[in-house]
Amino acid sequence: MDTRKNQNAQAKTYYVTTPIYYPSNRLTIGNAYTTVIADCMARYHRMLGEDVFFLTGTDEHGQKLQRKAAEKGVSPQTYVDHIVEGTVRPLWERYNISYDHFIRTTDADHMKAVQTIFNRLYEQGDITLGHYKGLYCTPCEAYWTESQLVDGKCPDCGRPVEEMQEECYFLHLSKYADRLVDYYKSHPDFIQPASRMNEMLNNFILPGLEDLAVSRTSFDWGVPVPFNPKHVTYVWLDALSNYLTALGYPDEGGNFAKYWPADLQLIGKDILRFHTIIWPIILMALDLPLPKQVFGHGWLLSKGEKMSKSKGNVVDPLVLGDIFGVDAIRYFLLREIQFGSDGNFSGEALITRVNSDLANDLGNLLSRSVSMIVKYFPEGLPEGSRELPAVHSEEEAAIDKDVAAVAAEAFRGAGEKLQSLEISMALEQIWIFVRRLNKYIDESAPWVLAKDEGKRGQLAHVLYVLADGLRRISLLICPAMPETSAAMDEQLGLERPERQANSVGLQWSEAGKAGLYPLGLALKKGPALFPRMEVEPTLTLMDEKAAAAAQAYEAADEAFYKAKTSEEGAQA
Repeated sequence: MDTRKNQNAQAKTYYVTTPIYYPSNRLTIGNAYTTVIADCMARYHRMLGEDVFFLTGTDEHGQKLQRKAAEKGVSPQTYVDHIVEGTVRPLWERYNISYDHFIRTTDADHMKAVQTIFNRLYEQGDITLGHYKGLYCTPCEAYWTESQLVDGKCPDCGRPVEEMQEECYFLHLSKYADRLVDYYKSHPDFIQPASRMNEMLNNFILPGLEDLAVSRTSFDWGVPVPFNPKHVTYVWLDALSNYLTALGYPDEGGNFAKYWPADLQLIGKDILRFHTIIWPIILMALDLPLPKQVFGHGWLLSKGEKMSKSKGNVVDPLVLGDIFGVDAIRYFLLREIQFGSDGNFSGEALITRVNSDLANDLGNLLSRSVSMIVKYFPEGLPEGSRELPAVHSEEEAAIDKDVAAVAAEAFRGAGEKLQSLEISMALEQIWIFVRRLNKYIDESAPWVLAKDEGKRGQLAHVLYVLADGLRRISLLICPAMPETSAAMDEQLGLERPERQANSVGLQWSEAGKAGLYPLGLALKKGPALFPRMEVEPTLTLMDEKAAAAAQAYEAADEAFYKAKTSEEGAQA
């Protein structure tokens, strides 16, 4: 169901996509990483007042899924429905992923659109019938030549490949190779990080592009080729088209006219060649504009290795969310890893971030500030709190000036870094401000001021600076940590009836303005935002909960497939 809100038709648009995930099993923290980044960017651009369309979804066709369904004794549709509706959507709901549309490649309108695209490419001679003989990796849905294998195995996943021979339709990639190279040269920001463009050129394009098989006959779980139904559309033509079909294509009006081309397509580096070679060629063949930017970020590693179920190092994002809270995990993913590079996940690093940045810095700042305001001004901060008292020292004025400068730089710097997708650095800019306000408490010593009735005006001003600073921080962190932002507002007494689950209605610009915190608000002391975590007990808890969750998943799946096997058998 589309969750869009009606917005000003004249507003600047912003279209951001994630890859559509393959529902062969439960999603991992690596999948959450990409999706949280996209959500952060979508929320930020909504707060700028832009009309955002945020797309995610699932890629549900292919031989691998058909085989898995057969192993479970159910239809492929039952298999993917169980995973998508039972695990994928609930995961994104738990992580507050504010997508505007969730596409499934089994959606009837998507399948019809793929057939239209296939037919058009065939009619204009970009697709022709032939035969394929070669090596195929079922888990990756990819064909390989002998020279591309690593130790005789798939270069992407390291699994064995199968010899395949079948009739199939081919998309003539070589026809568009020169045009693609020219596009790269004229659009240097198209592929990010920039180094990956040379990788695509030197490893794939310049050695000579081979035509791509875009249909299969060895299985039938896919979109039927409209004029030859013994063929089904091969995964990449089917899957990549989702970025168009989600907007209503081949109807080139409506949402398509409004949002295409995409502003940002976020993917993992392992599928970069599909999104920066095959995908642009499909668009060129359709005479459509290319996305403005495709960003192939690094992998989330565990002890230096890519996470995989076979290695037993997969991390369950739901387990982490239950232990730490989802905003702690969102913050860690966005803050710990320099976007674009590989990053390591470890329980120790996560606990350190939670304790240092979230409990000690942000949580302590909010708790101390709200406690003092409630204690000293239970009716709310009085008139005159915004301004530095007429009687003040040069030192007090200098401190005020410095806090204001740091706040302004946090707003400017965070916005600048978000625009360039340097999300970790954006959060660091915000945390400089967080740490400065903690220092401000120590410098101003409100508890000392409270002992002198003659300094009550100064006390009120100090606490106002803190309250207003926290208001600004709440807005600045909202794209990354929406639950925490809302919890801060509640404790600060800020009622935001316009606050939406997707951040529509919140204005980024307000974080750049001082003095907007209303006077006379009754604050509400709440629980700690982020309790401190003890390292060893928490690591033990993580292991225990992960094991328990895995057992629970297995038992639930076994019960589900047993019931469905019986049900589908009875209907056969």
